Amino acid sequence: MMTKQFAALKKSLVRPARTTVAVVAAKALSLPEVYWAPVSTFIAEHSSLGAALTVSWQRLVGTAMGSLAGALLLTGLGPSLPAYGAGVFGMGLLCAAVGLNRTAYRFAGITLTVIMLAAHAETAWGAAWHRFVEVSVGLAVGLIVTALWPDAPDEGPVSTPKKAFPVQPTTQNHEQ
Repeated sequence: MMTKQFAALKKSLVRPARTTVAVVAAKALSLPEVYWAPVSTFIAEHSSLGAALTVSWQRLVGTAMGSLAGALLLTGLGPSLPAYGAGVFGMGLLCAAVGLNRTAYRFAGITLTVIMLAAHAETAWGAAWHRFVEVSVGLAVGLIVTALWPDAPDEGPVSTPKKAFPVQPTTQNHEQ
């Protein structure tokens, strides 16, 4: 059985390996904001490949929806708060209509937010495409490394601090 300290050490080694691979992959693809790949890799962490695949699919679909909607709204209506609010609302309706869960909706909203509210040196469609690819790279790296080197399930804190002054039971009656 793996000790909690060994499990913590293993996670401390696996996480930088995962995120470094994501950065290298994003740079190899010449993506403009490589930090989205390791951020997505952190998000994709799960103890089992089955759990990672299930939720990563929702994240990928949500990212695609948010990228597409963000580019459409930004191109058609420009950078306005009403368009942004309508986009987030529309993502919620669309996710519900096609049976996607809150994870997909959350990623759709995050991606839509980045496309519509962050300053970009590229077109709306270029920014949307790059966000989708950057997040996809991060999710893919997270899945591949999880398959090759799965994390142990979280078991709580490495150690539980001891009370500085343990309470001792008293046998005296103080109601005299």
